[in-house]
Amino acid sequence: MTDMPEPKRGPPTWIRQVVDFGALAAFAATFIFFRVRGLPGDEALVHATWGLVAGSGVAVAVGLLVEKRLALMPLLVGSFALVFGVLTLVFNDDLFVKLKVTVLNASLAIALLGGLYLRKQPLKALLGTVIPVNDAAWRTLTFRYGLYFAAVAVVNELVRSEALVAWAAARLGHTAVDPADVWVSFRGVLWIASSIFGLSQVPLIMKNLVSEDPVDASAPARPDTAP
Repeated sequence: MTDMPEPKRGPPTWIRQVVDFGALAAFAATFIFFRVRGLPGDEALVHATWGLVAGSGVAVAVGLLVEKRLALMPLLVGSFALVFGVLTLVFNDDLFVKLKVTVLNASLAIALLGGLYLRKQPLKALLGTVIPVNDAAWRTLTFRYGLYFAAVAVVNELVRSEALVAWAAARLGHTAVDPADVWVSFRGVLWIASSIFGLSQVPLIMKNLVSEDPVDASAPARPDTAP
């Protein structure tokens, strides 16, 4: 009897994770480098945006060359990062790179929760080929991620507010806090939080699988890992 050929497997998922983390690491390292050299936080943040733009370009290239596809979610995230990164560099204003987090996550929240209200499943449309779960699980995941993205958008608006950061710092007895330092630190915390949130959905995913195919259960875990 002729042996059946083994199905082709895609590239290991760690490649995408390394690329995503690499973009954030390059952004943070560039920011720290210019801060150590004495640049104000807002100027260092503009310079660090070059790392964001470069990392976004690499992420898109990985999708084309390694994954042999342009998955919708990485393409969406990369496009937002490129557009707002270029705006930051063109206008020399760190407002745009900060706004990217709010606009992207608010857009995702509206799309997911709005789609759920209309009895659609937008998250399934984005990730259905990656995570084969039943419709009930998709509805639960869509609701949870919609709320998560909405919370990220709100918290980002609070953290990027220089007046609010100055008020909070004064209440804590700190008078020389740079808002840019606070926001970059927040981006690092957000990367960890998004990973934890994604991993917390694994039990639901594994319980509701409808296929025996290998699953990247953390696929939707970090939709916004770029700075």
